[in-house]
Amino acid sequence: MKSFSYVAQDAKSRQVKGIINAENEQEFLQKAKEKGLYVKDYKESDSGDAKSIYKFGTKELNFCCRQLSAMLTSGLTLVKAIDILTKEQENEKARAIWQDIYENVQKGESFSSTLEMHSGSFPDFLISMVGAGESSGSLDIIMTRMADHYAKENKLKNTIRSAMIYPIILLVLCIVIVIFLFTVIMPTFIGMFEDKSKMPLLTKIMAAISDFLKTKWYILLIIFAAAFFGFRYAMKIPSFRKKFDRMLIKGPGFGPLITKIYTGRFSRTLSSLYSSGIPMVECLQRASAILGNSYVDEKFETVVDEVKQGETLSSSITRTEIFEPMFCSVIYVGEESGALDSILEKTSDYYEEESDAAVQRLVGMIEPILLIFMGLIIGMVVCGVYPALYGSLESIENE
Repeated sequence: MKSFSYVAQDAKSRQVKGIINAENEQEFLQKAKEKGLYVKDYKESDSGDAKSIYKFGTKELNFCCRQLSAMLTSGLTLVKAIDILTKEQENEKARAIWQDIYENVQKGESFSSTLEMHSGSFPDFLISMVGAGESSGSLDIIMTRMADHYAKENKLKNTIRSAMIYPIILLVLCIVIVIFLFTVIMPTFIGMFEDKSKMPLLTKIMAAISDFLKTKWYILLIIFAAAFFGFRYAMKIPSFRKKFDRMLIKGPGFGPLITKIYTGRFSRTLSSLYSSGIPMVECLQRASAILGNSYVDEKFETVVDEVKQGETLSSSITRTEIFEPMFCSVIYVGEESGALDSILEKTSDYYEEESDAAVQRLVGMIEPILLIFMGLIIGMVVCGVYPALYGSLESIENE
């Protein structure tokens, strides 16, 4: 997707600047028209003098929302708060985006519509929440919730990143040991055989692998590269992507753990959206989209349709067979008691703790698999070189 920076005139004949993300020029012009903009000039982000999209991370979003919340609560106007926040940005691209937001808000544009002009830089979830805050006159409260939301998102990402360090190191160590064994150790012992036709079958296999790694290693690189880019291409095919995403939550062992992580994110997002006064249909669409799972998205299309027709949320979600029965029961209790927002908030806290534990267990499943793999490779090499080692020791004893 490309980014188009533009200068346009709005319905009130005011000049506005912004960025719209679109696949091509026609889509950009269509989006601008839908916003009621008359485009005077525009440039693509991949042209020489245009800026590429800068996407704010969860840590930056947490900082920005926290700062805006503090300033709005203390009584500063939104324009002044954005001006101060712009000056606090250390990254030049981030500062340029906030400067553009400041200029548009100063001209009378709403904060949410200005953020929407930079939809490639800010998540749709934040834009929806800001819009709800402006409508209800509680933007300071919304900013506090968003700061807490992105703080928890950042914590989850850091937990996953920290937990994956050891398995990644172990995987790299496995690869290095395997390459060393087959390219250095194996050739030495294979050379001890005077008649290579009399080598045991396992040793012949090990010798063939060793020879392949030493002389035709580039084929292996081509295979891995083809598999990597082939997988990336396949993930762009909707049918394959949906099957892969379904496997993530239905797979044995890791499926229930990933479901817990999804449940934690979904419940927290739904709680934030619903308590801000956003209609339930939009809450469901936004909350399911934040999971980034096409299988879940498809299931929630049915949920949204059923809720529109008057079906209860708990029964619709239960039929998707995605979330745990306990979570569906909690939603049912919230609907019956009329306190769905507060119950969802408490449930999200519970499932966030469960998510952290699920990440640790998920990583814990990877470590023994890598250790077993390393042990099997080393065991096969030992079995392969043992006949040569035994033969050489026997010849030494005979001398």
